Amino acid sequence: MSESHPPAPPLDAVEESPVWLELNGVPVVTWMCTPDALDELVVGWLFGEGYIETPADIVRMRPCTRELGFWVDIDPARVATVEGMSRRRILASGCGSVTAFLGSLADVPRRKGTVPAVDTPALRAVFKELFALGTRYKETGAFTPPRSPTGALFHHAEDIGRHNAVDKVFGAALQAGRSPADMILLVTGRISGELAFKAARAGVAAVATPSVPSTIAVEIARAADMLLIARAVSGAPQLHDPRAAR
Repeated sequence: MSESHPPAPPLDAVEESPVWLELNGVPVVTWMCTPDALDELVVGWLFGEGYIETPADIVRMRPCTRELGFWVDIDPARVATVEGMSRRRILASGCGSVTAFLGSLADVPRRKGTVPAVDTPALRAVFKELFALGTRYKETGAFTPPRSPTGALFHHAEDIGRHNAVDKVFGAALQAGRSPADMILLVTGRISGELAFKAARAGVAAVATPSVPSTIAVEIARAADMLLIARAVSGAPQLHDPRAAR
């Protein structure tokens, strides 16, 4: 008689798919991402890369019906402006992207608002809520107002890659008519240089993470007058305050 064995437990796996974007007829990016909230991903990426300021700048956006992809048309002058920036192609550190463009510090816009005061206990409570919304194995992002006593979360998004999650958050905010400017961006992964550059272009007041920023992210945040909050769920968060370097 053969010995019986219990069935093997199912293997955990996270859904990941390639999604491409053609801008004015030219392929510009293929994301390896969680295939949901794709309209938000497209709008947020275009915003984060500087191609649009609002969804109204998109002349036309059409999804491909045969595979995961989008055709987007915008004013060619906007494309020329972005292409004229002194940005170099890099191998990105973030899961979900193969290559990215990183601008020079000279292209980092400086915020006009003040550096926000941080209520660290409230921030820990917001992250606790964010973790509760998250799905295992995915990076998560959201916005919270800098002076929210209730720790409100806006536009929570998840993705296998943290940069994609941030783009989805940007896109959701813009589609709802809410500007990311002067908000606090919450991310569950580390803050890379590319992510900091996206946040700086958006005018975000601060980026908070339970992890830590890279050294390039700190330089970008300093140039943008943007606060970075590391180890935000610990008892002693680390504030990378741009004013401290002056």
